Amino acid sequence: MTEVVDEQRAVRHARYAVAAVFAVHGAVTGTFATRVPWVQDHASLSSGQLGFALAFTAFGASCAMPLAGGITHRFGSRASLRVLLAMWTVSLVLPALAPNLLTLCLAMFVYGASAGMADVAMNALGVEVEHRLGKSIMSGLHGMWSAGALVGSAAGTLAAHLGSDARVHFALAAAVLTVLGLVVCRWVPDLRAAEEDEAPPRFALPPRSALLIGAVGFCAVFAEGASLDWSAVYLRDRLESSAGLAAACTTGFMLTMAVARIAGDAVVNRFGSVGTVRAGGVLAAFGGLMIVLAGHPAVAMTGFALMGLGIAVVVPLCFAAAGHSGPNPSQAIAGVATITYTSGLVAPSLIGGVAQATNLTVSFAVVTVLACGLAAFAGVLRSGERNRPKLSRPAAAVPDRRS
Repeated sequence: MTEVVDEQRAVRHARYAVAAVFAVHGAVTGTFATRVPWVQDHASLSSGQLGFALAFTAFGASCAMPLAGGITHRFGSRASLRVLLAMWTVSLVLPALAPNLLTLCLAMFVYGASAGMADVAMNALGVEVEHRLGKSIMSGLHGMWSAGALVGSAAGTLAAHLGSDARVHFALAAAVLTVLGLVVCRWVPDLRAAEEDEAPPRFALPPRSALLIGAVGFCAVFAEGASLDWSAVYLRDRLESSAGLAAACTTGFMLTMAVARIAGDAVVNRFGSVGTVRAGGVLAAFGGLMIVLAGHPAVAMTGFALMGLGIAVVVPLCFAAAGHSGPNPSQAIAGVATITYTSGLVAPSLIGGVAQATNLTVSFAVVTVLACGLAAFAGVLRSGERNRPKLSRPAAAVPDRRS
């Protein structure tokens, strides 16, 4: 009995530590997102050039994400996450130092590579802790990511309002977040592969079930990435808002994301994954319509807030559905993670390309159409919902994979 209690306590502590890691990761994204207009002006870029530079974030992540599994397999989850998270927090300083398009592209490549590897490592730990607890926690973990992004964006809003130099702002934020990351990683589970376990392949095609679930996640993460990196630019360029108000729009978007994700597990338990995603898709599409038709900053800000509320829990539910969709949950989760994460990184550059050819209003019309896809294709999550583990499963019943 004492061993069971100790195991349950250890799993709870691991949950809190992983949640803190998610918050640190999100804070980096929130910090960067609110200062994108400053980065654009500092490097003297057009909307199309900015979108091109942001595409290198996706290139970096795509190249580096397959390495995360091998790193974790060789060095263990704790040491790997500690290094990968530190790389991510430190890389925040690079975009603000770039004086032109070429250097910004290089900075965003490194930024994306470090982001992708840290994201894979922390989500893998989150899934492991969820299995040990025997209940859904992924929405809450992603809620902590959004909460961290909210804190980062709030600080960024203040910095933008004061007209501070983003180089100084990013350097201070990177220092604080690096220290926090190193501290909280001390309490994450130290999972290590057994000696007989083979190293994971560098690349493996995801199963068909992951492709369908990933398509739903793609729509949600595309809307999230577009809103994070372009909401401030949209208000400034299309609605002639001040820098402070434009940054506040990004903060409002992340606020609704954080609130919805933190409350998401309870909503899913009440209405189910499919019903929750369908309702969220309708809400996100309505928010997108408000953005497209907005003639005043307040209308657009409300639209972005509704967009965040509608898409908030989709990605956590996609991870959960992938984990219970077939005989190889690890491969399915990896496949969904690759699809959804790449979507979020590609979205900003595609939005910039469409804006260069037309305007930002047309760009967010595309986002609105994708939001409708959430409501239309939410049914693919039903297989994962059927196979979700019962909430009563004791933590001690799950085997520890430590060596």
